[in-house]
Amino acid sequence: MSSSSAAALRRRGPSGRSRGRLVGLLLIAVGLLLVLYWAADFVAAGLRQRGDEARWEQILAGTAAHAQGPPGALARPVEGIDFRLRVPRLGYTAIVREGVGLDVLATGPGHYPATAWPGQPGNVAVAAHNVYWIQFDQLKPGDSLLVDTRYGTFDYRVTGSRVVTPDDSAVLQAQPDRQLTMTTCWPLWAGQFATRRLAIFARTA
Repeated sequence: MSSSSAAALRRRGPSGRSRGRLVGLLLIAVGLLLVLYWAADFVAAGLRQRGDEARWEQILAGTAAHAQGPPGALARPVEGIDFRLRVPRLGYTAIVREGVGLDVLATGPGHYPATAWPGQPGNVAVAAHNVYWIQFDQLKPGDSLLVDTRYGTFDYRVTGSRVVTPDDSAVLQAQPDRQLTMTTCWPLWAGQFATRRLAIFARTA
């Protein structure tokens, strides 16, 4: 190899290493930004849920202080808040809002508006992002799902689950009995990159 070729290689070598370091630093920066983005989401969701929980208690107190009327009259959102979902086995509690748009699911679970309300015949369908339901694949048949409403608490028991495609709307269809269906993205660990859906089914105890 001539001295000129060796010199050229030496000139190119450090440049390649510099580019490698730059790409590495760029990937680290992107990773940090994603972590900060997800952390900010969790903080915002936590604050929203705490606010919703406080407002829910106020709503319950206001309902108890006035003539309640028939339960059906109370099966409606108040300031966008529907009911509270509790999963004792997982130590999970969350306020469920009306709707399943991105603005609702960004901070917690949402109720599919076209489905039944708790305690009513039919299918009560609730959705949430998998990052908030990361433990829900641990639920087993017989596990209790408690739903608190302004007209009472309803105890649903898990009957099973199924992984479906995102366009499978059959899991939301009305049922002749009182059923609760919870849906989220699958796999749970995949976040927004999940390609399927997990449906968890329950019926009144």
